[in-house]
Amino acid sequence: MTYNIDTQHSSAQFKVRHMMIANVKGEFDKLSGTVEFDPANATVSSVEAKIDVNSISTRETDRDNHLKSADFFDAAQFPEIVFKSKKVAASGDGFKVTGDLTIHGVTKEVTLAVDSISDEVKDGWGFLRRGTSATTRIDRRDFGLVFNIPLDGGGFVVGDNIDITIDIEMTRAAS
Repeated sequence: MTYNIDTQHSSAQFKVRHMMIANVKGEFDKLSGTVEFDPANATVSSVEAKIDVNSISTRETDRDNHLKSADFFDAAQFPEIVFKSKKVAASGDGFKVTGDLTIHGVTKEVTLAVDSISDEVKDGWGFLRRGTSATTRIDRRDFGLVFNIPLDGGGFVVGDNIDITIDIEMTRAAS
């Protein structure tokens, strides 16, 4: 079955260490794509998703603009983050979804830990919906996001490890 990611009810959040003392969180509000999901055989499922880099929000306009600049995502040149799955495997109650993640024009293989997919629910407009969440950790330097400022006492302003959480609500496509 084909499902479309519901852009109004889905998001990708991230968390990164700031100045080695606290976490800064943010999210991308515009996430789209499709999920092929076979509940009888989830290993033949697949995901293609795109994130609009310009939809980034850390609740601080100056920081958001800096993250969109050439120092980080370079949204003018690389306006999308893209994930295309290559393999889905059962893992406990959920799945491990391995695929290619492209950020800043660099593609690397990553594995998402995906929660179990919810049962289908019919909404008030007659659409069939499912939902799930996924997590992973990446090293931003692997994707060419290397901007940083050293701190006087050692260390750097921005941590290298990025924790990512994706919340997806999807609607079954018309057959």
